Amino acid sequence: MVKIREMKIADYDEVIALWEQTEGMSIRDVDSRENIARYLERNPDLSFVAEINHEIVGAVLVGTDGRRGYLQHLAVSPHFRGKKLGRELVNQAINSLAKIDIPKTHLFVYNDNINAQQFYERLGWFARDEVRMYSFNSSSNSNV
Repeated sequence: MVKIREMKIADYDEVIALWEQTEGMSIRDVDSRENIARYLERNPDLSFVAEINHEIVGAVLVGTDGRRGYLQHLAVSPHFRGKKLGRELVNQAINSLAKIDIPKTHLFVYNDNINAQQFYERLGWFARDEVRMYSFNSSSNSNV
């Protein structure tokens, strides 16, 4: 039986291990326990884990800037893929954002991560070719 529940910082060790084993996902220094704790505090009730027999087998990190939602780091353990856990996590995130009047959500997928692109497209997400993402790093750490 799958249980979807809000992600807590106490889940960090299991969640970061899941993220680190997920192909196509970039884990950076900014994904530290301290930074994820701040993120969860700023975005309560938006990030979720999927548990089976008290083991975290899926996770999604979700936040908002007050206008748009941002879905990040969706991962499902390879042993539990194909059971619609990713779909359930995404739906929970979208529904939670809708409850706080955030109707539109964005996410980022690497160009070469075809599996993730196909997954999101099956769920009704669409690529935005008319925009280009730019980044600025104000620190000396290139891994943030």
